[in-house]
Amino acid sequence: MCRQLGLFSQGIVAIDGSKFKAVNNRDKNFTSAKMQRRIAQIEESIEGYLRTLDTADRAEPDVAELKKGHLREKIAALQERMQQLKVLEARMLASPDKQLSLTDRDARLMKARDGGIVGYNVQCAVDTQHHMTVAREVVTDGVDREQLSRIAEQAREATGVEDLTVVADRGYLKGEEILKCEQSDITPMVPKTLTSNNLAKGLFDKQDFIYVAADNEFLCPAGQRAIWRFTTVEQGLTLHKYWSSACPRCPLKAQCSTGKYRRITRWEHELVLDSMQERLDRHPEMMRLRRQTVEHPFGTIKHWMGWTHFITKTLTRVSTEMSLHVLAYNLKRAMRVLGIMGILHAMQA
Repeated sequence: MCRQLGLFSQGIVAIDGSKFKAVNNRDKNFTSAKMQRRIAQIEESIEGYLRTLDTADRAEPDVAELKKGHLREKIAALQERMQQLKVLEARMLASPDKQLSLTDRDARLMKARDGGIVGYNVQCAVDTQHHMTVAREVVTDGVDREQLSRIAEQAREATGVEDLTVVADRGYLKGEEILKCEQSDITPMVPKTLTSNNLAKGLFDKQDFIYVAADNEFLCPAGQRAIWRFTTVEQGLTLHKYWSSACPRCPLKAQCSTGKYRRITRWEHELVLDSMQERLDRHPEMMRLRRQTVEHPFGTIKHWMGWTHFITKTLTRVSTEMSLHVLAYNLKRAMRVLGIMGILHAMQA
């Protein structure tokens, strides 16, 4: 109905993800690090009780026997808990991501703004014109870097807009995902990350080296040419390596590299990322538009939920629950845009 009414005429959607709590409590979620900490705490407690047990004989016989009996009960309880943790550890290590949730088996420990939560990562694509949520998906991956192309495809199918532009934050920056969007004729706009080890060390950043496409070389801050040296494959990516022979004698070397040469790496599809950054440089307002668009639905839905957790368990049921929240949100948005009578007339038409 929204497509028929032309509510998606701008062809721009903003994509973002937000963490929603699951029914599962943090204490009933286990990772390798958390499991090791708990086992170490129990072992330390048992050792402490054993030391106390050794000194209990110094007390009066009646008191000593009573105290020792109480300590043995505590040690037995801790040993039983240790055996339970060993069983849980085996289940945890058998899972693909080495994580175990007891209440909701699909919930996962994820980083969030207010710390870590056990929950789900809800992905949404929101139309920038009327703030209608055009695509949504609930995933168990705590990071967004693998989500862009799939959510963008869903958004295009939902809106019916072939020439679609998708805007997302830096958390979605991954070369392979940007390339998939470009190959599918979807225009991505994702800013590059600003973190750099070299910048932190006070050295020149990669952005200080200008790529000369005609010669397949880089122009360094000292005016020297870093030429192509070889091509390698790392983590499935084809990468080209460049450096200049003038590095050891360069007067700016202290500002450039701590090694003998400053090596520069360029992905074989780096032009896709360069072109995307140029689009963002021409339209810096897109990032402000993204914030104004996609963060509102998440805040509204969490408010409706009472800032608490999902009611259902497991990924399938949680996805259905989220779909109902999104449907309610979209109905309210449509009523705000078209009016209640406008919605009724459109549904009857």
